Amino acid sequence: MLFSGSYQAYAGPPFKTDDPVPVPLGHWEYYVSSVSTYESTSWSGTLPHFEVNYGLIPHMQVHLLVPLNYSTEPHQQTQFGYADTELGVKYCFLKETKNRPQVGVFPIVEVPTVKNNTFSNGKVKTFLPVWAQKSWNKLTTYGGVGYQINPGTGNRNSTFAGWEMQYDFSKTVTLGGEIYYQSAGTDESQSTTGFDLGGFVNFSEKTHLLFSVGHSVAHASIFSSYLGLQWTI
Repeated sequence: MLFSGSYQAYAGPPFKTDDPVPVPLGHWEYYVSSVSTYESTSWSGTLPHFEVNYGLIPHMQVHLLVPLNYSTEPHQQTQFGYADTELGVKYCFLKETKNRPQVGVFPIVEVPTVKNNTFSNGKVKTFLPVWAQKSWNKLTTYGGVGYQINPGTGNRNSTFAGWEMQYDFSKTVTLGGEIYYQSAGTDESQSTTGFDLGGFVNFSEKTHLLFSVGHSVAHASIFSSYLGLQWTI
């Protein structure tokens, strides 16, 4: 996931940047995860969120994400709640070869599902990205750019751009990092440039631990993290 009014989201777990690779035909990905963001004495995020991806046809997956949001403010009671359901379709239209990258699109919409003014303004939000990836043996790099349509009073449409690189140290451990830029999504916020470091631990062919931590390096001071379990079938 890439956007929400209440938390810093992650499009390509465990990173904010995504790749263009869909789930193989007839296969499933399941995630139980939590993302957290700390900014200006407040915490917000998901605790947890549930994500499902399915390879519906060749080179295309469908996507569903259901978040339980939380938000804390100093001297106030912590807020929990559900508001928006995330839906998407990832489609790879250009396969990787020796001399060219793999390229795909992954349009995502957040649909208001439960009325909750703390975590949603009741408007449909849309993210329209293009992602590219290239691999050389154990080294993989991917990234891209996307446009976020964020309707509502005080909100702005914005742009996200990110790039990630990772290395398979073994069949068990992959480590990597990303840099990203997010323009301001509201009249009161600032654009953000930051980084995340993280990776994957493969307990088996089907069970995986995903994690990352990061911080902004310009404008607003933001700490972010991701921790999740993934099952592939």
